[in-house]
Amino acid sequence: MGVSNRTRLTLWTRSGGRCQFCNDPLLGDWLSGKDELNNGYVAHIVAESAGGPRGDPHRSPKLADDVANLMLLCNAHHRLIDGNDTSQDYPEALLLEMKAAHEARIDIVTGIAPDRASHVLLYSARVGEHDCPARYDLAKAAMLPERFPAVREPIALDLTRCEFGDREPEYWSIQSPNLRRQFDRKVRDQLADGHIKHLSVFALAPQPLLIELGRLLSDIPAVTVHQLHREPQGWDWRDSRDPVVFEASEKVGIGKSVALILSLSAIITDDRIEAVLGDAPIWRITVPQPDRDIMHRHDDLGRFRETVRRTFDQIKAVHGHDAAIHVFPAMPVSAAVELGRVWMPKADLPLIIYDENRAHGGFEPRLTIGQISSPTNAARKELDHA
Repeated sequence: MGVSNRTRLTLWTRSGGRCQFCNDPLLGDWLSGKDELNNGYVAHIVAESAGGPRGDPHRSPKLADDVANLMLLCNAHHRLIDGNDTSQDYPEALLLEMKAAHEARIDIVTGIAPDRASHVLLYSARVGEHDCPARYDLAKAAMLPERFPAVREPIALDLTRCEFGDREPEYWSIQSPNLRRQFDRKVRDQLADGHIKHLSVFALAPQPLLIELGRLLSDIPAVTVHQLHREPQGWDWRDSRDPVVFEASEKVGIGKSVALILSLSAIITDDRIEAVLGDAPIWRITVPQPDRDIMHRHDDLGRFRETVRRTFDQIKAVHGHDAAIHVFPAMPVSAAVELGRVWMPKADLPLIIYDENRAHGGFEPRLTIGQISSPTNAARKELDHA
């Protein structure tokens, strides 16, 4: 009986012209019309004949032209599932599961409206002595089904080679200018002229650099910031978790150098801040149980932004327009980017961002955002090192 042309066309359409085993594209081979280039095969799950792989004397004739019993496969995987030595490793139930998963994915992807396109922005910088590249394959998977990549290639702001670690001053003198220059060259103008309508951000770097990235993005463009999860690894938001509850508090102190502790992924004690700023006022944003994997829901970021916005306003109201905020961060990467996006250059106090340097036994200032109007002697000393 064989497979009819109508059934073949239906299968090619449902599979998106890709191998339902490895996802390799096959449509170009089919359209070429050249048999020697054709790598796409219509394969039976239950064999067309009773004696074939997974064949059955009663079901084989009935399913021979049933699209539900067919898979589109590349040459290699067609041979694999029907091979004399390998067909037993691919039972009917497994192949049906693979087929269903592939066709469901194609249905989701092709069902996304054109206005859900998003440019993928990848940024990574060495953390400690380790390079931590943001992987494009994981980023693309995390966008679906809400968004899809607007173009094939991501916008990469990485410095491809930097031999310095983040505990060395040279690291910061290289990484900070590199981030700003690459952003200006690759992102800023495209946002301004409307070429980029939405950005999906995937960033892994020391927290001062992530905050600076957020400042460069600002809260004006349409941006979705993603969070990398460790177990299981991925950038997708996982809204099955309970919402995070953010708590803000204040400890009275002396002076215009105000500490802001962001204790979300680890606990930062007051004595570590006092070792840097003395008896300064300390404001804190924290959660009941700080954890490195605390941020799982996308709406957690919205509540975090609201808490930061409110805290920035309260600090200025209490300590005056000539104060400076010294930021001590221990938070997930997405929250660090959002902190920078929340900061408003015309309305908010300047920020001095610290990073923990365990080699030197504590926090060190690494980055300044905004203009310090009348710095104290302590602030001057900090800025000299930032």
